[in-house]
Amino acid sequence: MKNILVLVHDDEGQEARLQVALDMVRALEGHLVCLDVELLPMVAADSHSSMAATQLVCEEHDRSAANRTRITEYLAREGVSWDWHRVIGMPDTAIEDAVGQADILVLSSNLDKEDPVELRHLVNRIVSGIRRPIVAVPTGCKSLDLKGTALVAWDGSREADQALHDAVPLLSLAGEVIMMDANEPNGPFAAESAAVYLSRHGIHPLVETVQIESGHTIYAAILTRARSANAAYIVMGAYGHSPTLESFFGGVTRSILAKSDRPVVLAH
Repeated sequence: MKNILVLVHDDEGQEARLQVALDMVRALEGHLVCLDVELLPMVAADSHSSMAATQLVCEEHDRSAANRTRITEYLAREGVSWDWHRVIGMPDTAIEDAVGQADILVLSSNLDKEDPVELRHLVNRIVSGIRRPIVAVPTGCKSLDLKGTALVAWDGSREADQALHDAVPLLSLAGEVIMMDANEPNGPFAAESAAVYLSRHGIHPLVETVQIESGHTIYAAILTRARSANAAYIVMGAYGHSPTLESFFGGVTRSILAKSDRPVVLAH
């Protein structure tokens, strides 16, 4: 895992994304791929909207140019390997086109209503179709200590298995790995088997089986354990169902992304 792609855009989550990506590049001795997305406005197709769209395009271009100057000057002083790719369009498409250059993506887990609608819930929209792990970063995050404690949220699913495999380069750096087995000790991929797999990579997790009490939710139990362990990040599978079904049934993935105060490593 060497190529870390970070989404660059002047929104509330950019600073957190950048700091986490830089911490990963340094810890992994990797390369930072900066994907600078200049958004196209979404407006109705009439004469008045056309004039408004032109103004919005100009404003976005100026804002993007100023942000690019600021970030490139900052990166030049950071002493890391990096390159820059500028794209005009939609972030979903830009990421899909650039994913071949990346081993892992760094995106925001959840943005406020003041940020562009195209960037809100971006991880929810693309994680099922992107064949790369994603580090979803909350806006208040200041750093990512890969030598700290990692919490693996395990449910015996194929998605959890994929996330575990993808996260091995990160978990190998962790000072401690806790595997939280939530109610699925005999799933398709048992926690004990997953622990044996990790041990062959020199990773020896502490396996904890947690029974979720009636009236409590799995996502709340995961977040509570992450806080009590002072975990630097959480590893979990994303969307055992489709994002639409998870939204309808109140899925764990969506709730974790909305409420976690620390980075979440996701894979589908």
